[in-house]
Amino acid sequence: MKNLIMAAVLGLSAAGVAQAQEPIWDGNKVVLESQKLADGVYAVIPTGADEMSVEGLPIATTSGFVIGDNGVLVIDSMLNERLNTQLFDLIAAETDKPVKYLVNTSFHGDHSYGNYYVPDEIDIIQHETTADYIDNHFVADTEFMIQNFGEGRGIEEIKPVSAEILVGKGGSISIDLGDKVVKVEDFGFAQTGGDLFVSVPDDKVLWTGNPIIARAPAVPWLLDGHLLETLATLEAVYEEFDADTTVVPGHGPTTDMAAVKWNIDYLTAVRNGVRDALAEGLTLEETVEKVSLPEFKGYAIWDWVHPSLNVPAAYNDLK
Repeated sequence: MKNLIMAAVLGLSAAGVAQAQEPIWDGNKVVLESQKLADGVYAVIPTGADEMSVEGLPIATTSGFVIGDNGVLVIDSMLNERLNTQLFDLIAAETDKPVKYLVNTSFHGDHSYGNYYVPDEIDIIQHETTADYIDNHFVADTEFMIQNFGEGRGIEEIKPVSAEILVGKGGSISIDLGDKVVKVEDFGFAQTGGDLFVSVPDDKVLWTGNPIIARAPAVPWLLDGHLLETLATLEAVYEEFDADTTVVPGHGPTTDMAAVKWNIDYLTAVRNGVRDALAEGLTLEETVEKVSLPEFKGYAIWDWVHPSLNVPAAYNDLK
């Protein structure tokens, strides 16, 4: 996966999204704001995300929190102390109830490094695959993140923090906050083997983490391959939630289930195109040229993510 993410960084730079030696978004500059989605239910989104999404630009990490009678649950802890502090300040602006739980939607550092600043009395919830990755790869992961998000972004001081509650493969748990019940589910391999989807069923709100990066024209990143598993997972998510569900993606403004359908349609088109190419006996290079899918273009990093990552991943998966 590391080599693929490195290709991402190089591809982003080549696409003009990032300058040399600069991250695609700067953890020392991002400003977060909260958006009320229902009583006690909030998304936390980088300012300017709506405008950036329209242009198909990469956006910093989103988050959120749910306030119940008995306490608060937070979704994702952010990249560094600066952003984690902003997140908890936004919570404090809405309630003085204690934060009791924090869910990491994946092991990615911009979603989990802020765990280091979470008080001990808060129970951290992770997928067991996420916990295993952090236990066994943390030092290498932080070195990689410093290389690609920049020195002096607060990553150097981060240390791993163990989760108190683990979700197993295909598992789910419900957290009762009093008048709010939050569901944490593994629907299968999505962008990693440890993705968790977080929802407030009664209020029809869903946090997807990175499996849905942002609304269209953003498309998924098959960083670890697994086209068929990812597609099956997103189809299961689409079937599970009502059409009027509010979706908080991993890196963008709030959207709706149409964003999930866009990802499904894109991956279906990739699958079908690559299958046809394989049936014709085409090489990978010929397949990339054939499966161009101009109808899905618009993402600022399309020229990296589609031909350099997703089509090759699909080719290897289906071959």
